[in-house]
Amino acid sequence: MSTYISESLRNQIASKDSSRCCYCLTTEANSAIPMTYDHIKPVSKNGETSFENLCLACRTCNEFKGDATETIDPLSGETVPLFNPRTQKWTEHFAWSLDGTRVEGLTAVGRATVARLRMNNPVVYHGSPHGGD
Repeated sequence: MSTYISESLRNQIASKDSSRCCYCLTTEANSAIPMTYDHIKPVSKNGETSFENLCLACRTCNEFKGDATETIDPLSGETVPLFNPRTQKWTEHFAWSLDGTRVEGLTAVGRATVARLRMNNPVVYHGSPHGGD
């Protein structure tokens, strides 16, 4: 099902998200595939098409996220919510590996999101936007 997103809302999202995936931080230049608009709370679960519920996502993160809003933390085994880029800060839940090539979860939310979205997919180079800083 396709949901209409106005041009002004698309522009607002692209500006806020710096044209990067809000989950893995990749850009279209890295993935060579246009970004998608992800409903953080899916339409299938009564999520609205609004700035507060939309973010840019690379196709890989979007497809693996699907309509999930929560998943299992691989460390604790507990069900936790997925990372919400509109209400949570990326650096509180994730960090780059020392070599800048892998996203590591710092919290249960971060670990669960990395696992569910398969954020370290070797097919797509994400790479730290800061060169491993």
